[in-house]
Amino acid sequence: MNRILIVAEHDGARVNPAIAKCVTCARAIPDAEVTLAVFAADPATVAASAAAIAGVDRVVTVTHAAHANPLAAAIAPQLAELAAGYSHVFGPSTTFGKDLMPRVAALLDSAQVSDLMAVESATRFRRPIYASNAIVTVESSAGAKVVATVRIASFEAAGVSVAPAPIEAAVVSAAPDTHTRFVSVSSARSDRPDLQTAAKVVSGGRALASAENFGILFKLADKMGAAVGASRAAVDAGYAANDMQVGQTGKIIAPQLYLAFGISGAIQHLTGIKDARTIVAVNKDPEAPIFEVADIGLVGDLFQVVPEIERLLDRPG
Repeated sequence: MNRILIVAEHDGARVNPAIAKCVTCARAIPDAEVTLAVFAADPATVAASAAAIAGVDRVVTVTHAAHANPLAAAIAPQLAELAAGYSHVFGPSTTFGKDLMPRVAALLDSAQVSDLMAVESATRFRRPIYASNAIVTVESSAGAKVVATVRIASFEAAGVSVAPAPIEAAVVSAAPDTHTRFVSVSSARSDRPDLQTAAKVVSGGRALASAENFGILFKLADKMGAAVGASRAAVDAGYAANDMQVGQTGKIIAPQLYLAFGISGAIQHLTGIKDARTIVAVNKDPEAPIFEVADIGLVGDLFQVVPEIERLLDRPG
């Protein structure tokens, strides 16, 4: 049996939707037994959320005041101890996972598989390289513990379980490292869906020409219940916040629908959206590279097209 331990990223109340995708990845490993590990100051609510994911066999909780605000430095030594007896340790390829998992790999003296996108066996996986222009197959040494980050854009989310998995409290002797401490967090608050897990994304490029003009995309996104993204060119120009950047150096996403307005389609941006189910591109330049990957393309002025889309959305029925 392959015992797989997945660290459950959460916001204090619910697990990140990325974890359901990690579970799908884990279940692809033959003869898998999947355990989610919840680190929190008060894990009850999060653990219940984790236990409801289909495919999870067990949830273990580690309670400590230091986990009130999850920090990779605090969690790593405890996760490494908890990993004893497990053949695989997975985390999501989110900012949190990319911070945590290398620390765990170092503590376990294991090589890490980054951005795991397909499972071929318990030790053999595929991952993208060269900005996803090539796929490499990697294999871990037999008997070695596999530590990996899961490329969440490559997997569908596991559903909801009919019968919640059992929840157990774990006792670990390793104390959280104290050289790193939580001071404060400053981030934009929004009622829109999270960019990395949203089913629909409206995204803008440098053609928006100003931060004020990005407001028309926010308005459209709110009508659609969509997240808002941006190209690197738009972010570098100061039209959009850094956390909105989509692409190789931003966020890799896989929405059901991706609407790209005024985005030319540089290879770095296309890397971030290649797993989107349907790509709709609007650009004045008929030669824009994004039309090569778009499922639907419209040559036109976004400042005319966006209001027309809004008008259609407002039409009764």
